Amino acid sequence: MDDLWQDVWALFWLVLVAVAIAAYLIGIVTVFADLFRDRELSGWWKAVWILFLVFVPLLTMLVYVIARGAGMVDRLQVRRDRPPAENYDPPPPMANPASEIARAKELADRGIITAGEFDALKNKALGNRY
Repeated sequence: MDDLWQDVWALFWLVLVAVAIAAYLIGIVTVFADLFRDRELSGWWKAVWILFLVFVPLLTMLVYVIARGAGMVDRLQVRRDRPPAENYDPPPPMANPASEIARAKELADRGIITAGEFDALKNKALGNRY
């Protein structure tokens, strides 16, 4: 019975250490990514942060998150080319398919678009891929 409990505790510690290592690696990668994403920080300051990350990683990650953590989310959103959440306006709703097809038909009748372009606009309005 003692061997069973030793195996359970060994498994527990193995899982705990694996989670800690994964969290450590995710933290290092996140800080590195944020450093390279930041366009306002000079190259010399990036080098200093990286130097400290290499030699004193845990303390440097903690200081980095405290000192520069507020801008990490903003830099991540800029990288993804979308506005911050508080400034986000949803796209306007699309017109109904009938009005889109009528508008495309009017353009085709006036000779502004070709028959093929009309068919493409009609298929798009109807939700067809082709």
